[in-house]
Amino acid sequence: MDIRHFRYFLAVARHRNFTRAAEQLGIAPPTLTRQIQDMEAELGARLFLRQARDVSLTEAGAALVIEAEATVRQFESAQRNAQRAGRGDIGHIELGYVASAVYSGLLQKQVQGFAGQYPDVSLNVRESPMASLPNMILEGRFDLGYIRCPLSLPDGIEGVRLSDEGFVLALPADSWLNRLTVINSAHLQNENFILPEQVVGTLQVAAQGDFVPKLGAQPGGLVAVIALVSLGQGVAVVPESVVGHVSLPNVVYRPIKDCSASSWLALIHRRFEKSPAVLRYIDWIRKAGSLQKSLYRF
Repeated sequence: MDIRHFRYFLAVARHRNFTRAAEQLGIAPPTLTRQIQDMEAELGARLFLRQARDVSLTEAGAALVIEAEATVRQFESAQRNAQRAGRGDIGHIELGYVASAVYSGLLQKQVQGFAGQYPDVSLNVRESPMASLPNMILEGRFDLGYIRCPLSLPDGIEGVRLSDEGFVLALPADSWLNRLTVINSAHLQNENFILPEQVVGTLQVAAQGDFVPKLGAQPGGLVAVIALVSLGQGVAVVPESVVGHVSLPNVVYRPIKDCSASSWLALIHRRFEKSPAVLRYIDWIRKAGSLQKSLYRF
C-alpha cells in the first residue's frame, strides 16, 4: 500500500461515489474499485458499504480517514520541501568575507536581499583572512566568499566580479605629507608601508612612483593596518571604502593624485558547485543588477 492508495481512498470518501471519485482522479472506475478492494484486503477490513448508487464509510473507513489525511498532508509537505530544496529555495550556506566587503556595504546589501527573498535558506556568515578563504572554499569549510581582487586563486575556484573602487593613502596626522597640497606616488618613496592583506595597491603605487617600497608589517585586517598607521608606524594604501567607516585617532586619509590603481570585490565559489542553495545564491547575485553579469575565471 502506498500514498496513491490513500489518495484514492480519500477521493471516494469525499465523493461517496466511485464514478465521481474516478473522474476527479483521472482513472477508470473499475481501476479505482480494484485499488480500494486491494486496500481492504491488505487491511483485513471493509472501508465502504456499497449501496445502489453511493457508498458510505464503515467504522474502519471513518477511522482511516483521519490518518490518511494526515499521511497525505505529510507526504505532500515532504514532496514540496524536497522540490524546494532541489531548486535551492531551502538549504544552508557557509559564507566567508573579508572586512572590506563590510566597509563598502555590498555584503550587507546582498546578504540581506537574498535572505529576504529566500528566508528558508540559512546563512552562516563569518569573517575570514583573505589569504586562506579561497582554499577554505575549495576544502568545503565555506561555500562562498567575498574577497578583494586582483588575487591569484587556486584551480577549481571561480568568481563573479562585483564593485570596483580605487585606493587612498592612510597616514599619520602629523606626517610631513599632510603639508603637501597634492600627494603624488613619488612623494612616498621614503615611507614605510604597512601592508594590508591585498598588497596590489601598494605595489602599483610604488610602480607609478618608480621606486621600490619599504615594506613594513602586515598585521592582517584593515583595522589592524590602520591601527599601526595611528601609532605612527608608517602609511598604508587602502581601499576607498574605509573612509568614513574606519576612523581612528591620528589617522588622515588622502587621495594619491597620480594613482590609477584599483581593486574590486568578487564573490568566489567552487567551479563545479552542486549545492542547489549555493547555486541559487550565485544566480541571484548575478541577476541582482548591481554587478557585472559575466562569470569568469581568475
